[in-house]
Amino acid sequence: MTEARLSLGRWGEEQAVLFLRRKGLKILECNLRTPVGEIDIVARHGKLLVFVEVKTRRSLAYGTPQEAVGPVKQRQILRAAQWYLADQGAAGIQSRFDVVAVLADGGQAKIEHIPDAFGLR
Repeated sequence: MTEARLSLGRWGEEQAVLFLRRKGLKILECNLRTPVGEIDIVARHGKLLVFVEVKTRRSLAYGTPQEAVGPVKQRQILRAAQWYLADQGAAGIQSRFDVVAVLADGGQAKIEHIPDAFGLR
């Protein structure tokens, strides 16, 4: 991955963290690496544990950011979340899987938050 793409991704995740904090979520982890995959953000919203995937784009030329969170990516996030819950001894805690789509528009972030975007259904 190029440095420009990595930089854009980091910027998008920072924007997502600020956005989620303003919405009242407590950020517990960022860029959590597990043996089975990475979770961009782990947060708490009341008694709910929220696993957040952040996707950032400069334009809509290749689709919306949230369209990049397809079935394969969702399965990877679900596996990583299951590992995290087992590792933390939190298997019984209610959880939710959100997507935060960030569009970089002239240095400004246009953010769309999709709560409960996917999960074990």
